[in-house]
Amino acid sequence: MKPVIGILGRCDKNENDTSLFYIFEDLRRCIYDIGGEILILLPPSLEDCYKTRYNELQDFTEEEKRSIIRWIKMCDGIIFPGGFKLTKFDRFVLEYAVENDIPTLGICLGMQILSSYKEEICFTPIEKSGIIHKQETPKGTSHEVIIDKNSKLYSIIGKEKIMVNSFHTKQASPNEYYKTVALAPDGVIEAIELPDKTFNIGVQWHPERNYKEDIYSRKILESFMESSKKNNKVKIEKGV
Repeated sequence: MKPVIGILGRCDKNENDTSLFYIFEDLRRCIYDIGGEILILLPPSLEDCYKTRYNELQDFTEEEKRSIIRWIKMCDGIIFPGGFKLTKFDRFVLEYAVENDIPTLGICLGMQILSSYKEEICFTPIEKSGIIHKQETPKGTSHEVIIDKNSKLYSIIGKEKIMVNSFHTKQASPNEYYKTVALAPDGVIEAIELPDKTFNIGVQWHPERNYKEDIYSRKILESFMESSKKNNKVKIEKGV
């Protein structure tokens, strides 16, 4: 049985100012290509998540929490994808995933969401340093990252320095719970992880965009999928 990967929908608006939720097409194709199935996770509240400020979003009711947990339990792994805005839904799903050791991968904004685990949200603009953090082309790489040799990410990639793509204008702050495991040459945080979890890693770059051409991107995604498969097997054995 293929593992079910929950992907959080990202909120935005179209040219008619109509709010919407979406996932990126390259991420959809990537997950199916490496052997997963997809369940899109969306908040159950009736608020307009795009047009409502984060601090104005209502807390979930107990019924809404039960609904969210019911959908999360259907997932063998969770992806927090890139995007432009986070919501309280992101924070709720993340806390549940951490507490229940569900394989988790954060990408770009998703990594920044992981960095806000149990702390105040603090995404700051990147200071100009000569490093290109927002490349103009969708393909190719932008800059180097240096990976901590004493990290799960290093054990997956097997190399201390790699080139990555980059599509962000803000950066994450250090987190008390997550360990910073990769930096850009200018000190911008590029990857974080929870060392005591099966797989809980956030990367600032987009491995799904070049996984066919880049061996290191593929290693990250395949490691995440392998952890999700193991979680699926455990759930089946337990009759969950």
